[in-house]
Amino acid sequence: MTLKRTALFDQHLKLGAKLVGFGGWEMPLQYAGILAEHRAVRSQVGMFDVSHMSKWLVQVPDLEQLQKLVPSNLARLKVGQAQYSVLLNPNGGVIDDLILYYLGDQSWLIISNAATRSQVEPWLQAHLPNCISDRYAEYALIAVQGAEAIARLQEMCSLDPDQVPRFHHQFLEILAQPAWLARTGYTGEDGVEIMVPPQIAGQLWQNLLALEITPCGLGARDTLRLEAGLHLYGQELSADISPLVADLGWLIHWAEKGDFIGRTALEAQQADGILQKLVAFTLEGKNIARPGYGIYAEGQQVGMVTSGTLSPSLGVAIGLGYVPISLAQPGQILTIQIRDRFANATIVRRPHYRKKS
Repeated sequence: MTLKRTALFDQHLKLGAKLVGFGGWEMPLQYAGILAEHRAVRSQVGMFDVSHMSKWLVQVPDLEQLQKLVPSNLARLKVGQAQYSVLLNPNGGVIDDLILYYLGDQSWLIISNAATRSQVEPWLQAHLPNCISDRYAEYALIAVQGAEAIARLQEMCSLDPDQVPRFHHQFLEILAQPAWLARTGYTGEDGVEIMVPPQIAGQLWQNLLALEITPCGLGARDTLRLEAGLHLYGQELSADISPLVADLGWLIHWAEKGDFIGRTALEAQQADGILQKLVAFTLEGKNIARPGYGIYAEGQQVGMVTSGTLSPSLGVAIGLGYVPISLAQPGQILTIQIRDRFANATIVRRPHYRKKS
């Protein structure tokens, strides 16, 4: 399969990035190294090419058409606000997680995962016929994340990005060119995501480099999101996992919503009680729990690891996984099989890391 390339591909080559295939795209895994890039975001600021993300412009004549696709109440949103949510199938499983940005006049920008494109596009087209416009190739998207992200960008933007609250977005000018900026991200730090036409993406990237913003790849993006306890589709989320099981019950606005796809299944699951739950854990020593490793209690496999790494910020091995609800409380000690031996794992509160105030 021929991998697609973003408008910033040549920039990655110039920086000597290690490139890998991801979601059908040839993307940078790392530049200087995952550890250095991770620490740059936590202590200062880093930037990521996330142009591979799917981007959909949705224009609906009636909000209820869109409301039926997610369990969150979109009627709450005012122009310039955003909502993290999930697309659900009739069984209550997650088709994808996404962010919906309200542009006004029932126009929405939806940004979803690159790897789920083949399942999200037909789902949206089937339920919102003649309302979807695919914009993935029309815009480059750069995430600027970290403690110093907002301060570094202030002189470049026509509007002080600190005036854009968390989970809000704004049209503005960057480098005297039309752009869109959202106070969202996937690292557990403050920051923004900037969308610009591909023809100026390279210039923007070079200007960000001139501000001494560290380029970061998918490797650091994964360790950062894992420390922050954020889900990755295909690992923590799937078509067989409901938001109740995935510890995303806060996305379901039961009292504010009418009917939505998956509601009946979720109501039944809630009434019966969920059997498993996503938990965070720490692991003894420097053992790394890989996705698919078994989680055990009293010698019997009771769950499975979905993500794991050695936390650069905390200096301990961390992970996420699914275990029975009876074993999901913080402080519970379980074991994880790592190849031919077992290591103790302690359930902790999610997330592992919270940004400094």
